[in-house]
Amino acid sequence: MTSEARRVARKAESSRIFRLPARAGYVANGVMHVLIGSLILAVALGGSGESDQAGAFKALAAAPFGFVLLWILAAALWALALWHVLDGILAPRDSTAQKWGRRISEWGQALAFLLIGLLAASVALGARPDADETAADVSRGVLFIPGGVFVLGAIGAGFAIAGIAFAVMGVRRSFVKKLTLPQGPPGQAITVLGATGFIAKGLALLIVGVLLLVAAVKVDPDAAGGLDAAIAALLEMPFGPALTLAIGAGLIVYGVFCGFRARYAKL
Repeated sequence: MTSEARRVARKAESSRIFRLPARAGYVANGVMHVLIGSLILAVALGGSGESDQAGAFKALAAAPFGFVLLWILAAALWALALWHVLDGILAPRDSTAQKWGRRISEWGQALAFLLIGLLAASVALGARPDADETAADVSRGVLFIPGGVFVLGAIGAGFAIAGIAFAVMGVRRSFVKKLTLPQGPPGQAITVLGATGFIAKGLALLIVGVLLLVAAVKVDPDAAGGLDAAIAALLEMPFGPALTLAIGAGLIVYGVFCGFRARYAKL
């Protein structure tokens, strides 16, 4: 990155006006996870519905002035995405490997928040996407291209690795390095929330990755799916309902943690 790009990025990140929308992005991410977790709990207890991002946004759209809330969520998520882009530009120059590792991580998160924000905006505009059908359609298209099996397998492995990374961050509580927590019981409580939430989110991502890997091995796009399909598959397994309840509760905890992260994140 050029010195000018780094200078502009540093100036933007030092602006309070810019930091506030980024913190709002963490709140938006928390709201989304609370909604997803609640939907997963409902499905685990015998209810019906889509237990993923699309389902959460559709549920919000059905509320009074839901489309307004969706636009607010989308704008906040885009602000957080931009923050991660700038963080990638300002990656430390300790070594080339560390620098680009940090950039890939930051820009990957930026892409995720950008896409989730676009999903929220599309639902606000009246779209009613089905994440599982989309995943199956994309998988079908990928499998038809030369080497598509390996591409889909790599995507599945990416989700699985991300899930493992989240779980490890939860177990090791390494996310605390990115926070300025209060001393004593309040800080300890927030740490426990984060650890529980990171492990639950990691498990959910891992299951999605496994589904994609199965689709690649079987060359069967119908075996692929998003979080909703992952939860449905999990419910069919021994002890699946109990594990599903744990994941739903854990994602709600992660959502609550994101609210605290908005306050205590080092921005």
